Amino acid sequence: MSKIKEIQAEIVSEFEMFDDWMQRYEYMIDLGKDLPLIDEEHKTDKNIIKGCQSKVWVHAELEGEKLNFTADSDAIITKGIIAILIRSFSGQHPKDILDADTSFIDEIGLKEHLSLTRANGLVSMIKQLKMYAIAYQTQLN
Repeated sequence: MSKIKEIQAEIVSEFEMFDDWMQRYEYMIDLGKDLPLIDEEHKTDKNIIKGCQSKVWVHAELEGEKLNFTADSDAIITKGIIAILIRSFSGQHPKDILDADTSFIDEIGLKEHLSLTRANGLVSMIKQLKMYAIAYQTQLN
């Protein structure tokens, strides 16, 4: 099992501990509080994820052959969503990020419990993280 799959399985397992979606939302908010925050210098228009209703900034940096992400959002739920994605992808090789399946999002039931605009934002976040992986994978080749 890949490292990303292991992390995603941990996330699914953690969400299964909660009985209802109010508890899961609270957990997501807590995850957002633990998010490795983006430096203020990276909170620029260039790092805003297009397609999100709230503002979400993501910065990617290659360290060795691993891609590390930092992020922030002006909305607490959105901050929790990006925290889940970053936990899954940060510290991984760009190729592994590109090959990664994101069905764990469906397994935890996240998409079906988000408003349409937040669900669209989630898709945009995944797309942007994968775009960073493409850019850095190209640098490694």
